[in-house]
Amino acid sequence: MTPWSPRGHIIGSYGLPALAAVLFLVFSVVLPDTFPTRDNVSSILSNQSIPALLALGATIPIAIGKFDLSLGYGLGLAHVLVLYLIVEEGTPWPLAALAVVLGGALVGALNGAVVEFARIDSLIATLGTGSIMYALTGWLTDGSRIVPGPEGLPASFTGLYDARFLGLPVPAFYVLAAVVVLWVVLERLPFGRYLYVVGSNPRAAAIIGIPTHRYSVYAFAGSGLVVGISGVLLAAQQQIGNPSVGLDYLLPAFVGALLGSTTIKPGRANALGTLVAVSVLAVGLAGIGQLGAQFWATPLFNGGTLLLAVGLAGYAARRRLRTRATTDRNPPDEPSGPSAARAAEAR
Repeated sequence: MTPWSPRGHIIGSYGLPALAAVLFLVFSVVLPDTFPTRDNVSSILSNQSIPALLALGATIPIAIGKFDLSLGYGLGLAHVLVLYLIVEEGTPWPLAALAVVLGGALVGALNGAVVEFARIDSLIATLGTGSIMYALTGWLTDGSRIVPGPEGLPASFTGLYDARFLGLPVPAFYVLAAVVVLWVVLERLPFGRYLYVVGSNPRAAAIIGIPTHRYSVYAFAGSGLVVGISGVLLAAQQQIGNPSVGLDYLLPAFVGALLGSTTIKPGRANALGTLVAVSVLAVGLAGIGQLGAQFWATPLFNGGTLLLAVGLAGYAARRRLRTRATTDRNPPDEPSGPSAARAAEAR
């Protein structure tokens, strides 16, 4: 099968959505009483909303060829900070949530500045800033949990996670809205095209006048903004500030983002691909959980899928390069006859 064959393109682009459907059908047959039920689907949508949002946040820096390892640490700090402001400082929750979301964007921009202007590899830089965030989380909580008083948290705040719309959990619509926004930004706006150009060839991007450093900072700021939103949602879900909870979400976020770059538009990070990848992970984890898998099955599944995602992403990128090289070596036949003469005169 040639690299550019239509069948290979279809498999590469839509194989993962087909896998998600197959997994759902298989688990529905094996677990007919519990898996294909409305309650189970609602549970999957609710439980996977925060990992899905984080995966979308991780997708933005990946589009420029960078990685933000501070996602999990930032999530932990954001959700603790929201509860600290509400419980300890008595801040109205809308103001506390807004402050945390904007703070997440600011921290993301600082990450981008460290990567671009200090010229530190993104993996190392964000691991370092993430460790600092973890330290701030510990300092803020003194290593203990933030527990609301007997009156609890405002119902309007916890409703950010608990409410339902059209019979489905509201967090599922947050994810859908984030996918739509990110898809429009990356696929339909010049901003997204610039990000892809910076990610594929920073030197060429700089030559044609794209401010590569600025767009890298923008990408990390967008990731931080999503982390802040996810932190607010996690606080509404947990209702207790746990300083160590954020790290559990780091690996699933990267698995979803990297696996998503192998589908819909293979070889590059994209919002729809990330959504499909998260769906595969959600269905797989829900299925093996209902089959009675041990506690270690979840990290095993995530780790194995991450290795598979990285391998498939590398293959998709190499396949795209081979296709491009083949096209360059064998350009379409030049037109001949009168039309060719007219084209030559026009040139």
